[in-house]
Amino acid sequence: MGFATRLVSVLVLLAGWQAAATAAGSRLLPSPGAILAFIASESASGDLWWNVGITLTRVGVSFVIAMVLGVLLGIALGRSRRLNLVLDTPLLVLLNTPALVITVLAYIWVGLNEGAAVLAVVLNKLPNVAVILREGARGLDPQLEEMARTYRFDRRTWIAHVLVPQLQPFAVAAARSGLSLAWKIVLVIELLGRPNGVGFAINYYFVQSLNVAAIVGYSVVFMSVMIAIDILVLQRLEAHVRRWR
Repeated sequence: MGFATRLVSVLVLLAGWQAAATAAGSRLLPSPGAILAFIASESASGDLWWNVGITLTRVGVSFVIAMVLGVLLGIALGRSRRLNLVLDTPLLVLLNTPALVITVLAYIWVGLNEGAAVLAVVLNKLPNVAVILREGARGLDPQLEEMARTYRFDRRTWIAHVLVPQLQPFAVAAARSGLSLAWKIVLVIELLGRPNGVGFAINYYFVQSLNVAAIVGYSVVFMSVMIAIDILVLQRLEAHVRRWR
């Protein structure tokens, strides 16, 4: 039932899109068929999947770094009031600094290279992950903590059987929200200063020919890839860590 409803909504959207494109009769509002034709042409040349692969690599590297650092920082903040007091304001500053500003500053400070691109994504995503994990670390079950003390768990046992199971839902939630944020930031980074990737391609077709079909085509393909990752990987992982409920 859920799949059928989703399918009908997509078909209605495509029909409305086709009707609007036909009525407009303008290259500025291409039809779904024109988008598919561009995707097929760009796929045949190899450029589409080359750029998608480059962007996915940037997203993957920066996502993993931001997740690891954000999880560790969030746990530390949730377990230490003093550390949280010291770092709470810097976290708020990073959370409220526009991604565009962080990206431009990263390019200025580090240069127009891959290191700056990864740094910009990490600085944008890390505070979000840290804040979510901080709340999880603050809410650890005191009864489990008491049990761990009673049975004299060593540090490794405590992490494996007390800390990690309780923080898994928070980590997955941070991953889902962070991934959707990370790929959008990567596109901005590529648009501003990289020689390849989906963001670069979108900027190229905008500047060179105002090719709306190309812009929408690249956007649709990459959004589809990220939605597939969310549905096939992250949603299943979330269901797994929440199965006890």
